[in-house]
Amino acid sequence: MAENTVEAVNLGGEVPDFSLWGMFAQADIVVQLVMVLLLLASVWCWAIIFDKIRRIRRISAQADQFDAEFWSGNSLEDLYERVRRNPDHPMAMLFVAAMKEWQRSVSSTGRIAMGVQDRLFRVMRVTVSREMENLENYLSFLATVGSTAPFIGLFGTVWGIMNSFQSIAITHNSSLAVVAPGIAEALFATAMGLVAAIPAVMAYNKISNDLARYANRLDSFADEFGTILSRQLDEEQH
Repeated sequence: MAENTVEAVNLGGEVPDFSLWGMFAQADIVVQLVMVLLLLASVWCWAIIFDKIRRIRRISAQADQFDAEFWSGNSLEDLYERVRRNPDHPMAMLFVAAMKEWQRSVSSTGRIAMGVQDRLFRVMRVTVSREMENLENYLSFLATVGSTAPFIGLFGTVWGIMNSFQSIAITHNSSLAVVAPGIAEALFATAMGLVAAIPAVMAYNKISNDLARYANRLDSFADEFGTILSRQLDEEQH
């Protein structure tokens, strides 16, 4: 008798499926689109996060190794010959760009061209800016997802709750069994929005801080290398 009553109350005579897939399958098409959008955004965010973390670790290790070689006391020309064919990380690219400009500034007679010091610092600044821009690719997507995903999920929630109220109006029954499926689907959309947004925000802050530290490291190296070249320039002019 009780089972017949429950079946009569539920729409379509079926017990709602409250599993994740069940809530998605039973949801309104608009709520489904919201869920799919949030799922795709979350997957893409995690792909960016793993790629950025892996790349930052790699270039940091390469920078440590290059820094040790640079300050080992060996000839800068020998180091340049080793890395110029394959500068595979930003610090090496910065070094190669400065050395190329240095060599261009020395004429065949061995004289130093005018304005070489200014050009060296300009080349290094441009190189740092270009490399950091490449490293920061797709970070804006993490920021966008982190700021918009909760509101996209909230839109799905509002839409699902509106459908629940429509079910009440159609069936003239305000029992929990009538509104529970729609409310559950609506709240599922909010949960997916938070699942997409929270990792995106945390990763954006972490990666941004790591890249800021790396940019400071490149700037420091550029200043130190520029000082070395400037000192050498003064010695050759005198």
